[in-house]
Order: sequence, then C-alpha cells, then structure tokens
Amino acid sequence: MLLAAILFAGILTLWVPQRWALSAFQISILALAAVRVVRRLRDGIAVTPVLPAVLIGSVAGWAMLQAWMGWSVDRQRTLEAALDWTVCVAAFALALDVARERFLRASLLFAVALSMVSIFTMLTSQEGRVFWWFQTGSGAATLGPFVYKNQYAAFVEAVLPLAVVGAIRDRRWWALYTLIAALLFGSVVAAGSRAGAILCFAEILLIPAVALWQGRLKGRLFVRAIATSVAAMALLTAIIGWEVLWNRLQERNSFALRRDLAISSLEMMRDRPWTGFGLGTWSTAYPGYARYDDGSFVNQAHNDWLQWGSEGGIPLLLIMLALAAWAIRPAIRSLWGVGLLAVLLHGLVDYPMQQRPALAAFFFGLLGVLAASGESIRAGNPRSY
Repeated sequence: MLLAAILFAGILTLWVPQRWALSAFQISILALAAVRVVRRLRDGIAVTPVLPAVLIGSVAGWAMLQAWMGWSVDRQRTLEAALDWTVCVAAFALALDVARERFLRASLLFAVALSMVSIFTMLTSQEGRVFWWFQTGSGAATLGPFVYKNQYAAFVEAVLPLAVVGAIRDRRWWALYTLIAALLFGSVVAAGSRAGAILCFAEILLIPAVALWQGRLKGRLFVRAIATSVAAMALLTAIIGWEVLWNRLQERNSFALRRDLAISSLEMMRDRPWTGFGLGTWSTAYPGYARYDDGSFVNQAHNDWLQWGSEGGIPLLLIMLALAAWAIRPAIRSLWGVGLLAVLLHGLVDYPMQQRPALAAFFFGLLGVLAASGESIRAGNPRSY
C-alpha cells in the first residue's frame, strides 16, 4: 500500500508548478525500488527482467543516449525525460509484487473520491484555482488536482474498468459498482473531454461484451449489465451536467489545430527519423516546423504517438508500439486492463502520457499489476481482478 500511497500523492500534486512536488514523488518511488531490490538480493531472490520492463527501461536508455551523443536540441530536458522514464520503470517493477486485489481496490476507491472532489471543484471553484484555494494562473476550470480535462479523462479511463469488472464479478454489490462506473463516466462528460467520453462509454459497453464472449457472463446478466449501465449513465450525466461536452461537440473545425500539429510532427520525424530531436524537446523544436504563428506557446503535439516519433525517432516509436502490442492480450484476459489500452488510444488525439510524469508513472504502475495478473492467470491462479 506504500506504493499506492506514493502514486496517489503524485496525482494529488500534479498541479504544483514548483519542482519540489515532482522531486519528492520521484525520490520516493526510486527509494522504494532500491529498498525492494536490496531486500530481494538479501533474500537470494533473483531480479528477473520482464519484457515490458525492458521496453520501458530502454526508453530511458534511449533518452540518455540522445543526450550523450548530442542528438538532443535541449540536453537538460532530455535528461529530465530520462529520469521520468526511469521512475516509470521503477513504478512498473514495484507493481509486479503488490497485493494486486488490494492495490486495484484502493485505486478504484481513490478514483471515486477524486471524481467527486473534481466534480465539486469544477462546478463551484473559481476558474484557475485548484481545490478552491491554490491559484494556477491558467484561467481554466480545474478538476481536483487536474488542470487539463483530457488528462483527467485519461486517469478515469484507466480505472473505470475496475468498476465495470466489479459489477460483473460481484453479484452482491453489482449495483454499487454500476453506480460508480456511471459516476466516473458522468464526471468525464461534465469535464467536456470528447475523446474521454467516447472511450469511457466504449469501455462500459465493451467489457461486458468481452466477458460474454469469454463465457464469464451469461446472456441474461449481460442484458442486465448493459441496461442498468446505460440507465445509470444517463441519470448521473443529467444530474452532473452534459452541456460543456455538448457545446464542444458542436464546434466547427475543432480538430484543425491538431491536424496542423500532426503535420508539423510528421515533418519533424521526416527530418530526424532515427535520432529524433530528443525526448522532452518537442516544444523546443516545433517552432521551426510551425504552419502558422499567432503568438501562442504550443507545449505538446496533442498526439502522444507523433510526439514520441518526433522526439525519439522511429526507434522510440517501435518501442512504444511493441509495449502496446504486448499489453493487448493480458488486457483482454483481465478485462480491467482494457482501460490501459484506452489511454494509449487517447494518445492518438491528445497527450495523456506527456507533461505530467506522476500520471504516467501511475499508468505504468497499473501496467505492472496487469503484467503480474497475466502471470497469475497463466499459472492457474486468477484473482478477483
């Protein structure tokens, strides 16, 4: 539970602009990982690498190579990215050994509490303020510790399937789990994240369908799960509010900016296909490829995959594709892991994996639990999740 507490603290301090919050989070994860390695060595337990850990660690190694070889256009930012990815592989490795059921249940409870706080802050807090008090200077509505609606949506995408799976597996508390899933979905709708609302809606419908296909859910229970989920989503969305999302769906040419950024990112990849510009340097290299200039600072490519390709070149893109491909099978087996695939899909139109290292570490922590769950299933010892 110490790992869960550190990851949750990292989420709660995402909004802090000063370096101390991220540094405290990273030091805590790395220290916990170091203690774990020492204990395993002391007890004579081998530290065996697994494929996802090798892939994640190779991203950090690639960033350090970019900085060492002088390929990066901003060496300092690339070294910082290497540290961020080192923390991600540490979170993944630590999650391999957690009590999976307790960790996932804690994550779901944390998400429920955070979603309720996020709804209240969005509806009642002054724009640009976090937790009704702390000024961010953004001038935009905040959702608890999240200052960007799509990153909040990605967080919900990762944990919402836990509630859907709970409704499928726990016949006693299925109604409660259904309400939790609807609450999480409603909070994303109220936030106005279009991709997030679509992906969360798809999770709620797709997971029972996969469970039916796997023989884990009977036909009558499948109909009940879909009907009650849709009814609960409609009710809670009406209560929380859907106007922001509806207005965003009515916008014309709403993806024009993303299209221009995608073209620029592809041109960056064309110029440095094998070395990239250096992890963490997209905003530094972008002005030379911008298709227009209105005086605004563009911080991210709004597409994780193209940003990985432009910053790390084809090698990094292949690493991330390999990681995504590896995750498909255990995600479908576990059902709840579908949420992690949804986050990767969200990365095609936004940047859930960029800018907030603690959020990325939380994602890779869940990926570590998924990897351990896959090993347990193959060994004939399935857990509740």
